[in-house]
Amino acid sequence: TRILPSRITFEHYSGGLTHFPFLLYLRNTMILCTANVVGAVISSSLVAYGLARIPWRGRGPLFALLLSTMMLPAQVTMVPLFAVFKWLGWIDTFLPLTVPAFLGNAFFIFLLRQFFMTIPGELSDAARLDGCTEFDIYGRVILPLARPALATVGLMVFLGTWNDFMGPLIYLYDDSKFPLSLGLAMFTSQYGSFWGQLMAVSTVMTAPILLLFFLTQRTFIQGITMTGLKG
Repeated sequence: TRILPSRITFEHYSGGLTHFPFLLYLRNTMILCTANVVGAVISSSLVAYGLARIPWRGRGPLFALLLSTMMLPAQVTMVPLFAVFKWLGWIDTFLPLTVPAFLGNAFFIFLLRQFFMTIPGELSDAARLDGCTEFDIYGRVILPLARPALATVGLMVFLGTWNDFMGPLIYLYDDSKFPLSLGLAMFTSQYGSFWGQLMAVSTVMTAPILLLFFLTQRTFIQGITMTGLKG
């Protein structure tokens, strides 16, 4: 029995990339990834800065309440969120898949808060003596020093959005708005499955993720290891 193929062929790649509108789905995927990365980094870093660098009453209990939301399974909020987005008229648009990223994420807020607390407070005090506002300190002092943590958050959000299948499956109906993760479902149907083309396109879809990780692994590991050094 022959195990290895007698020759190397790329016909599944060419057939798979022409079986569905690959470039259109790639564009949709990049729109979702970009919007989610920008929204998550900005919103989570703002909340984390307020929890880590600005003293105010009730900060500890509110942070504990924020962390408690991480124990809530996504399946519990799936139906209520769909009802809210339907009432807003956002179904079959990118809004349900992008707007929540601009409202913060509990895990990323925790990650960035722990990193911000490792930055010496004397830097913020010196900036205040120079007349900087809190937004100036946040944008000119904290964020440049927190690039490893911000890159880690951005990479996690990018990977999660790139591979997200359930979200687009629930909220998108028009196939011209599908991302790549949902477009792969076109290779399987009740009339048959194109496994060769499916595996080929899956490989093409995985290649950018592997390349991105290898290019950013030093920053990613640095952001993880330097987070949580100070409680």
